[in-house]
Amino acid sequence: MKLITIILAVVALSACGPKERLVWSDEFEGETLNEAYWNMEESDWGGGNAEMQYYTPRNVSIENHPVTGERCLVLNAKAEEFGNRPATSARVNTKDKVTIQYGKVEARIAFPNTADGLWPAFWMLGNNQSDSVVWPKCGEIDICEMGHKDGIEKGVQDRYFNGAAHWGEAFNNGFYPNTAGVKTADYPLQGSFHLFTLVWTEDSLAMYLDQDLYPETEPYFQMSLRNKGLNEPGRYFNHPFYITLNLSVGGYFTGLPTEVKHPKLVTKDDPNFVKITALPKDGTPVKMYVDYIRVYEIKH
Repeated sequence: MKLITIILAVVALSACGPKERLVWSDEFEGETLNEAYWNMEESDWGGGNAEMQYYTPRNVSIENHPVTGERCLVLNAKAEEFGNRPATSARVNTKDKVTIQYGKVEARIAFPNTADGLWPAFWMLGNNQSDSVVWPKCGEIDICEMGHKDGIEKGVQDRYFNGAAHWGEAFNNGFYPNTAGVKTADYPLQGSFHLFTLVWTEDSLAMYLDQDLYPETEPYFQMSLRNKGLNEPGRYFNHPFYITLNLSVGGYFTGLPTEVKHPKLVTKDDPNFVKITALPKDGTPVKMYVDYIRVYEIKH
């Protein structure tokens, strides 16, 4: 499979102002997910976050949105016992197929109602991730996450979201810097489509909500990449990254982690799974719709 690598330097400022050129996209117009671009994961690992889903390709679909009609990638989460987990869901990524370094990355997404227990995300990981370059050394860019326990506690889970970055030489040894930009939007972000945008240059990361509707909106997360020393962010965000989309069930982020350590059985009677209100107990799927993902070169 040919690797598509998009490395986009932002050139010097000119009087003409910024110009954008679309260099890659997936509009999800086919009958099935394009596997030239995407990997569909199969795992019961729980992401190291005490999540409770089993990720399976059978929960990935291409469907028309039932209200607006857009053809979309759909990640389906269900309450069902499968592969030693009490729920199934989906996670897809472009590792070793489509990688990006710099430019503008955007996705138009209709997140489901997270209620208590769902954790949808649109994010990126360094494509250099391997047995020798482990997280967080590879770098992580979280463009949007929803479902955090603080939003639930405040009663604003449909508007509470964040962008974040994680980096460092190693995990749990005092060298794990990370930062997050938490925001409560002025309007609900679940159940309808919204645009989430990353603008990434050699010197900075910046993330925007609904920039198509509000061109002058301020970033909800931004970070300088100018410092490139050991454990400084600029050292970990200057190489190609791949895109990930997922819909997690439970986990520390939601405040509802399983206490069962992988790879043991997690049942539907798990005390925190019982508290998850986002998944109908009859197995009706909850859906995260992705209308498109687009990558632009930005010239100044």
